[in-house]
Amino acid sequence: MLKEFKPSILFLAKFLGTYMVLNLLYGLYINSYSPQPDPITYIVTEQTSWILNLAGNETSILRDEARPNVHLSNADRGVLSVFEGCNGLNTMIVFVSFLMAYGRLKRKLLWFIPLGFVIIHIFNLVRVGALYYITVYFDQYLYFTHKYLFTGFLFGVIFIMWYFWVTKLYNKPNAE
Repeated sequence: MLKEFKPSILFLAKFLGTYMVLNLLYGLYINSYSPQPDPITYIVTEQTSWILNLAGNETSILRDEARPNVHLSNADRGVLSVFEGCNGLNTMIVFVSFLMAYGRLKRKLLWFIPLGFVIIHIFNLVRVGALYYITVYFDQYLYFTHKYLFTGFLFGVIFIMWYFWVTKLYNKPNAE
């Protein structure tokens, strides 16, 4: 009976192993900057502010030296606190863990993983920017949109990339 589940068990073991190792490294990275925010969180907030400013908003950012977050503010007030969980790195870890667990390494991963990172980063910037607007105009919906709607949306994008990998790229013959 164990033999028929061997591929699934092997996949789960590879996925969980990769996820735990990468998450441990991520935790060490985050803790190395404690109590200040890490550079990636700062960059995500800075890029979101830049995009919001292009869209006609007057935003600025302020690094919190005592806590691990970056404040995204408008002229009137501090609007949004961006924490390390908002930098997109954890979702990138989930993305990579699946690809590494799915099967043997292929050259296609050399371009698909960075492309996936760029796509996740862009959608994460859109997510943080949308959370800014929700905080300004529909503050009562912030918890739901942050916790469920946008998290589901971001993981939906990752699922679509996984699906694309499995159905379109992984089994296609190539010149490897």
